[in-house]
Amino acid sequence: MSQDLPKKYYEKLELNEFKLNSLLEITKAINNNLSIDNILKIFEYILREQLGISKLILYANNSKKWNCILHFGGRGLNKKINVEEELINIKDITVIESSSIETLNSFDIVIPVFHKKKALAYLLIGDLDEETIAISPGIKHMPFIQTLASIIVVAIENKRFSKEIIEQEINKKEMELAAEMQKLLFPTNLPNNNSLDVAARYESKHLVGGDYYDFIALNENECFLCIADVSGKGISAALLMSHFQAKLRANIKYNYQNISLKSLIKDLNEDVNNAAKGEKFITFFAGHYNKKNKTLQYVNAGHNYPILINKKETKFLNKGCIGLGMLEDIPKIEVNKIKFQQDTVLVCYTDGLVELENNNGIAFETDNLTKVIENNFNLSMNELDQKIFSRLEDFKGNQEMMDDTAVMSCKFYI
Repeated sequence: MSQDLPKKYYEKLELNEFKLNSLLEITKAINNNLSIDNILKIFEYILREQLGISKLILYANNSKKWNCILHFGGRGLNKKINVEEELINIKDITVIESSSIETLNSFDIVIPVFHKKKALAYLLIGDLDEETIAISPGIKHMPFIQTLASIIVVAIENKRFSKEIIEQEINKKEMELAAEMQKLLFPTNLPNNNSLDVAARYESKHLVGGDYYDFIALNENECFLCIADVSGKGISAALLMSHFQAKLRANIKYNYQNISLKSLIKDLNEDVNNAAKGEKFITFFAGHYNKKNKTLQYVNAGHNYPILINKKETKFLNKGCIGLGMLEDIPKIEVNKIKFQQDTVLVCYTDGLVELENNNGIAFETDNLTKVIENNFNLSMNELDQKIFSRLEDFKGNQEMMDDTAVMSCKFYI
């Protein structure tokens, strides 16, 4: 008996040295920031070549979804096991003697990996044969394998989390840059003189949005004004609107003498169709004001009706056509002309304003907006916009803005 003691003693030392070296190798790989694939290759080498395990599947919980991140020796079995249904209740290292689940019977042991009561991974091991392996991979060594798996899975989770943080930061920077670029779409110097007072305000629900307004002085007597809203949200909507704005400004600034509102609508509709491929559309209101003859020509392409108010009446500018990009060819475009008789206020807005809901789920709607304009007709347009948004704040209570909201108010002095 005493003659066997040194051999067992050295075997134990050898085993401990192996375990220590394995842990050091895995830790070194993680600290050196090796890729997940390389870390898993080291893990596979330890299990296959040094522990003699010939069948294994490792599932990891990645972003609330179970994925097989390593498997060998069990061809196709990794696709047949449903972790949520077949493994999720296993809390400890478990020997599979006889399971009602046929697939699990192909394995000998299930090793769960938990962190703070959350299941991170499940390791299935099969085809164990203690008699033919120098360092036995039997049940007594499974805690060590569990430790290795835990270290690797936590490292993978940390890598994934770090990658998400970096990607979120990059996306945030990109969104901030996009928001800054989008601000350049809006005019910075709006007129406020004895013939025209223009003010505008835009509140974006997110960093970037799909609303747009513009005011372009064509010459001393003429100006072009517009407001638009793209269907959908996010970067794709903002990019489409940026493209739309560039096309519109090019047409207006350099070709307004040779293009009518009707031709402009046809041209913009073709451009939106080409850019959006039928996935989005833009509602659009455009007006051409001539101070000399006191007229406004306009076309409303499916947009919320701008409100025109003077001391005698209130009108809604609803003549026009369908939204841009809804059809390849717009069947009918109606351009309307209005003669201003006296001081007149025109308020253009996007649907985020009138569709805003209060705590009771009631929308603000056009009637409320009209009352605010009528009651504050004599104010400057900056003051009027402040009144509109102040009324919105009071109306919505603690509800968030549902959508981007743009308002452009114009007073024409006759």
